[in-house]
Amino acid sequence: MTTQPDRAWVEAAITAIEADFTRSADTHLHRVPIPGAPGVVLYLKDESTHPTGSLKHRLARSLFLYALCNGWVGPHSTIIEASSGSTAVSEAYFARILGLRFIAVMPRTTSPEKVAQIAFHGGESHFVDSPAQMYETSARLAAELGGHYMDQFTYAERATDWRGNNNIAESIFGQMAREEHPVPAWVVIGAGTGGTSATLGRFIRYRRLPTRLCLADPEASVFHRHLADRSICTVSGPPSCIEGIGRPRCEPSFIPELIDEAYAVPDAASAASARVLSRRIGRSCGGSTGTNFWAAAHLIERMAAAGEAGSVVTLLCDSGERYRSTLLDENWLKARGIDIAPWEARMERFLETGRISEA
Repeated sequence: MTTQPDRAWVEAAITAIEADFTRSADTHLHRVPIPGAPGVVLYLKDESTHPTGSLKHRLARSLFLYALCNGWVGPHSTIIEASSGSTAVSEAYFARILGLRFIAVMPRTTSPEKVAQIAFHGGESHFVDSPAQMYETSARLAAELGGHYMDQFTYAERATDWRGNNNIAESIFGQMAREEHPVPAWVVIGAGTGGTSATLGRFIRYRRLPTRLCLADPEASVFHRHLADRSICTVSGPPSCIEGIGRPRCEPSFIPELIDEAYAVPDAASAASARVLSRRIGRSCGGSTGTNFWAAAHLIERMAAAGEAGSVVTLLCDSGERYRSTLLDENWLKARGIDIAPWEARMERFLETGRISEA
């Protein structure tokens, strides 16, 4: 906790974070025509170009500002976070700017590339055997060290100003303004904390837009199950191998009322879609981007079949370079019994014909 004498440090810390934001240009919005569905255009918001390489850069910045302005973080705080990797990379970056110690609590299955990036930014990693153990372990470490548990899963939906202030929703709709179909028919988003889907859903409603929000969720995740049956709040069994999205419990920041539709996506389809999209656009895409692309393809197919024209926007969440030793490694996939060949064939067929559903 900060005290009154720390106010000068807090003000300097906020200034340092705002200066970093000012130095960073907004991320690009890429147009991806789909030859098989000429009336519908897909757009990718490329969040991999942030200084820490992922969508979570926005969240980490907001969480630090939220904690600083609430008086939770001071010049001697140790920052603890439960993360599957990308948020931890970004929080390590901001902790280093402020000269604070940072510890990430992560599953042992987190890709080595993410672990290395956390260390690159001066952070430390504390591993647990199961994603479900991250919360309790993070709280315990914070108590033992007298630190602050950032708790992205609780505070993601409230740390970001969803009405504007250059959040991701305002950025997307601003960049779409001069396109042929400036108001997207759909925005497709995965959920880890649920913070980004909350920001987008609230912004759409606040601006009174007809855009609908689609959740792209790994099959092993609880979120799509909770949308179908609100009594389902946890799942057991093997977790998804798609890092950053999908959770075994409904997180406090996930707001189901903001979601219009959901697709449960097999891990193999996510991995295959990421590869196909990477080849098509010439940019490396991670697994969660593949999850988004698979769900977007189903929406585009449906729009084309109904004779609808319009735009669909989704996110390129992070680079595939973070998964060279996992999702992009043939031996890693084979060891887990994941065969992506038939899913790749379906996605290639979609790009040419506009059909993603099984024949």
